[in-house]
Amino acid sequence: MGGRHISTTGGGAMTFAEAVAAETSLTNHLLIAMPSLTDPNFSQTVALVCEHTDKGALGIVLNKPLPMRLSDVLSQMKLEPSSEQIAAQPVLRGGPVHTDRGFVLHRPGGQWDHTHKVSETIQVTTSRDVLAAMARGEGPSDAFIALGYAGWESGQLEREMRENAWFSMPVDPRVVFELPFEERWAGAWRLLGIDVQQLSPVAGHA
Repeated sequence: MGGRHISTTGGGAMTFAEAVAAETSLTNHLLIAMPSLTDPNFSQTVALVCEHTDKGALGIVLNKPLPMRLSDVLSQMKLEPSSEQIAAQPVLRGGPVHTDRGFVLHRPGGQWDHTHKVSETIQVTTSRDVLAAMARGEGPSDAFIALGYAGWESGQLEREMRENAWFSMPVDPRVVFELPFEERWAGAWRLLGIDVQQLSPVAGHA
């Protein structure tokens, strides 16, 4: 994987070298796929890094809806949505690993059995109680479910960053909760002040 190295002064994005220099974990960052990244699992994706340590990283892709709805997930758990609007909520493909596992991304609020705090504005819950609350229309605000996740072994994400497969930026909640799914990849670039149409898809380093 590779990509053209980009320099920008907008949006607080950083190159891999800058991240290493600052000894910065990419937890609570967005990974934006470079145009040259052709892996079908990650082409034109935006992923939220939920955890990044020296042991590896875990992220959830934010812009790949599945051909299913929340009602399909709820029915498998013997839960009944209380309205058609709830039943019709989209489900995302969070990544290629453990695609039978559900991750609910949401703003803070509520007490759930298994919640991981990504930041002050984003949490990820994996327990059944949050889905039961969502089915009743009582779940956390701006919540959506993703099946599966993206995983990187120790050093793998760092290597992909060096190869310019990804660009990173601190999380902007607008990308996670407000932009339509189909606009999130180009929208993340826009927040960096970059027109993705002007990026060369040809791999290489500047």
